[in-house]
Amino acid sequence: MNYNNFFEIKDGWNLQIKELKEDQLVHYGSNLLCGNGYLGYRGTLEEWGKEQYQACVITDTYDMADGKWRELSNSPNALTTKVTVNGKDFGDYPKEDRITTELDFNYKYGIFKRISQSKLESDFEIVSERFASYDNLHLIANKYQINNLDKKEIKLKIGINGDIWDLNGCHLENFTGEYDSNKNIVYLKANTVESKITLVTALSFEFKKGKIKNLKVENEEKSIYLLIKAEAESEKIEMERNMIVYSSNDLNGPLKAALNDAESALKIGYDELKEKHQAVWDKKWKLMDIQIKGNLLDQLAVRFNLYHNIIATPAHSERLPIGARGLSCQAYQGSAFWDQEIFNLPMFLFTETETAKNILKYRYHTLDGARQKAEDLGYAGAFYAWISGKSGKELCPSFFFKDVISGRKIRNHFNDWQIHVSPDISYAIWKYYLATEDIDFVVNYGSEILFEVARFLNSRVHYNQFKDQYEIIRLLGPDEYHENVDNNAFTNYQTQFALKKALYFYFKMENEYPEKLEEIKDKINLNESEITAWQEISEKIYLPQPDRSNLIEQFDGYFELEDTTAKVLNDRLIDKAEYWGWPNGVAVFTQVIKQADVIQLFTLHDIFSEEVLTANYDYYEPRTQHGSSLSPSQYAVVAARLGRAEEAYDYFKKSAFIDLMSTNKAVSGGTFIGGIHTAAAGGIWQLIINGFAGMKIDKAGLSFKPVLCQEWEEIQFKLNYQNKKFEIRLNQNEFQLKTAADNSEALKFSVFEKEYFLDAAAEVKIKL
Repeated sequence: MNYNNFFEIKDGWNLQIKELKEDQLVHYGSNLLCGNGYLGYRGTLEEWGKEQYQACVITDTYDMADGKWRELSNSPNALTTKVTVNGKDFGDYPKEDRITTELDFNYKYGIFKRISQSKLESDFEIVSERFASYDNLHLIANKYQINNLDKKEIKLKIGINGDIWDLNGCHLENFTGEYDSNKNIVYLKANTVESKITLVTALSFEFKKGKIKNLKVENEEKSIYLLIKAEAESEKIEMERNMIVYSSNDLNGPLKAALNDAESALKIGYDELKEKHQAVWDKKWKLMDIQIKGNLLDQLAVRFNLYHNIIATPAHSERLPIGARGLSCQAYQGSAFWDQEIFNLPMFLFTETETAKNILKYRYHTLDGARQKAEDLGYAGAFYAWISGKSGKELCPSFFFKDVISGRKIRNHFNDWQIHVSPDISYAIWKYYLATEDIDFVVNYGSEILFEVARFLNSRVHYNQFKDQYEIIRLLGPDEYHENVDNNAFTNYQTQFALKKALYFYFKMENEYPEKLEEIKDKINLNESEITAWQEISEKIYLPQPDRSNLIEQFDGYFELEDTTAKVLNDRLIDKAEYWGWPNGVAVFTQVIKQADVIQLFTLHDIFSEEVLTANYDYYEPRTQHGSSLSPSQYAVVAARLGRAEEAYDYFKKSAFIDLMSTNKAVSGGTFIGGIHTAAAGGIWQLIINGFAGMKIDKAGLSFKPVLCQEWEEIQFKLNYQNKKFEIRLNQNEFQLKTAADNSEALKFSVFEKEYFLDAAAEVKIKL
């Protein structure tokens, strides 16, 4: 696919779109998102509205408006603008032949810029730039210019538009607003219909060039506008304005806070606000940037994905999830899946470790929701929600898709059979401990999660007395096309792993933190018989082993299913929008799988021989549809481990460009699933670090097995392992590791199984 059909590359940080296309409106909004973990303002023009998918999603505003979907709410748009030139409206919509618009986006600082020029009004143009501040998470700053006026009559309509795009019902009601003419501040206040959260959106503005007159306030049912006649100064009008958003979940007085911030931002001014914002990003990129030499397109794609993984993450809070679509839209309800721990988290484990800790603390704070789900389904312990919002209660509806042929709802079992989410969280806690040695977190937070997950797994397994083994029946693994299966290999291995780590920390705390252990045992009523049960299950759980061909069966009976390909199944579809999975989709009774499953097991657990990896990669790869954005990066990691650098690179392209080249579909089975695929974004970091650099951590420590694709001359990145920082350069001929000058301890690691010890400010170069 030619990227020129979508954008042009300015450099490794910037892209440019020179022509707007109607079929790309959903993707523009997501790909060009200004965000900061608190809010996400979609990449739309100021003249656009809900018909063009304009939205600003606000974290921690969960609400249900339609009786089915609880999702994040959108803020009213305080950057809405209507420009009239000599009696004609000026705004670029697809198929508009009077205006041309160019969009520029800078992924280093998340800065959106548009330039619109008139074909009829000589060189008349609008230039607008904005960013979602990382210095003040509640702020979106905007500089808006109208150039080459030449005495034209200009009318402006600015204000706050509350008639906004929502996926599943209107979430705001009881709108009230006012304009303070002395301070040039407007606000609009509303509350969510179900959760009764107060949401305040404020606008402050100042004309830096040009004069305004005949200002009139216009109140509508959901909006408040200012009608302005503008007089140019030196053929230019320049306005600075600030959009501020607060909710009552942020603090008790959201209106006062919004008005104060609006006034303060106006005094500081756009340029200084931008400098403060950029300074925060500079610190982030110093830790997180991955530099690619030899392919400018790939460099831009990598930074695109790193940027979106960062802005999707509510690093400011330990009580909020990373949404499967981040804050790019309301799809998937702004909620966490297993993606959060397995795909988004790893980058932060080795860069912003405090953010990684907050991500895991979120699971601690949602334990009660996980306990409630387990109890509701007849189990013990913590069964984490498949779709988890702020409370941790299950948000996944039982009927997620519909049969597009009959129109009837499809009963999916994501919410009660896809149990691997709980041991996945245990897995992430272990990896956090290995990466940081933060035993205090495990003792005070992680251990309770581990124990409650182990308790759940104890209640979920089945003992097969004829085989004297524990099994897990009626479940759903990572491959979502095959529900109601028994002994999914990935889930069974993850279950054993979670039980073993619960036992490890139980005995460690018994020896080293006995008082804290007793406190937790009393809190959750944990007894010795349960510990004995965990030990027995971990020893006797059925783990599918490689057969004579070195293949691991994905689940019981998988090899007996029809052996065909995704291409064949695609030809069997009656309607191209059909859902392929349970209960009667075209893939259900075949070996065609949605995404990495056994391969996903290999990316998490390096416990199998290269022969086993090779056999399973070669078997499952042609049978995988990659209908999930999670899948390509995982195949890439395994391909790289096998030394197949070019196959890994092919999967890099499939993963890195899912959003950037709009290869994803916005609707599946009648459900809107557009927006940024944040798991794919996190997967790019893993693909490069765990794949091409071959990094892994386990009880033996830190190790590397590097291999690099021919398309890249060199990659360079920084990591933080157990509070020891270092930088890696990898090219076709050499692997170089250099430790930071301020490291207090020597770094121990291995490359191709040879051990090295490096003190601070030391380096090693290894020929490949």
